[in-house]
Amino acid sequence: MIFKQLFDQETWTYTYLIADPANKEAVFIDPVNTHIDDYIALLESHGLQLKYTLETHVHADHITAGGLLRQRLGAQTGVSHLCGAETADIQIQDGDIFTFGNGEKIKVIATPGHTRGSISFLWRDHLFTGDSLFIGGCGRTDFQGGDAGALYDCITQRLFTLPDETLVYPGHDYQGRWVSSIIQERTSNPRLAGKSREQFIEIMANLNLPKPRLIDEAVPANRYCGLDENERQDAVAAREIARPVRNVTTTEAMVAEAKQFITEVNVATSQQLIAEGNIVIVDTREESEYAAGHLDAAVLLPRGVLEFKIGAMPQLADKSKAVLIYCRSGNRSALAALTMQQLGYTNVLSMAGGYEAWQKG
Repeated sequence: MIFKQLFDQETWTYTYLIADPANKEAVFIDPVNTHIDDYIALLESHGLQLKYTLETHVHADHITAGGLLRQRLGAQTGVSHLCGAETADIQIQDGDIFTFGNGEKIKVIATPGHTRGSISFLWRDHLFTGDSLFIGGCGRTDFQGGDAGALYDCITQRLFTLPDETLVYPGHDYQGRWVSSIIQERTSNPRLAGKSREQFIEIMANLNLPKPRLIDEAVPANRYCGLDENERQDAVAAREIARPVRNVTTTEAMVAEAKQFITEVNVATSQQLIAEGNIVIVDTREESEYAAGHLDAAVLLPRGVLEFKIGAMPQLADKSKAVLIYCRSGNRSALAALTMQQLGYTNVLSMAGGYEAWQKG
């Protein structure tokens, strides 16, 4: 087997290549967009065909190369279904198995806490932990739906129960370390070893870390597999040409599921609620869509950055206040409404048909 641990010095990110030299199938874990040409050259040097690019979570410190690798090589992108990466080919679930090569398997282990959708990957005795478990540390839990208690639970109950000799390959390291092991982290990780759940939660609550430098750019981009707006449109067009018979997409399935748990209102009801006042109007489209036209007094909060920016919106400080969400056609707003409910908002409405229906009156 071919195994490569690659390093991005700008963001201290590790990327992993696993490949079977027999049938030439390869997998990348957490690729970085600035190294796209290096990745392709590496694959070509070994005569490899990239089958998957897998993400441990929606990153806040760098932009993934997953979308670019899909465009240029046809590889499928995989992201946790809890990350909101609606353009990913595969919405990964806990326990999923990715097969490649001659019987090689990568198992998915849900490890939420750093973010809601954080996952780890287990291949043979190699555990790729992303930002959930570091060498001598762990990922922060103060943004993107982070939860210190959940992180403690998944590390101690799922990762630390793996065999002692399991090798730990993290998503980052800031001290020049490359690999650890389960027994090493279980017995000596200063945030976890000998710490109770309550002690761990207190440690995480008092880290007082600065906001990641690239978070405003990276999070929304990574929800689109690292593609910018023009690249997204090109990718969608190319995929539709390649798929003349249109099947139900993963995004549509996600929207359909979300609509089972939210409240939708039509345009007439929306107009009435707005006229009555005391309701916050939230536009979940992109900035360019908002600039082209929006509802009066609407607050711009794009779906891709909702979890991160919602806490900084004074209009949304009161989680019991009525909120009306809309997008272009009603799909993104349905997903955003579900997210807001999960964040504790108790009176959230999604406008069916979106801005298009509003314009038609």
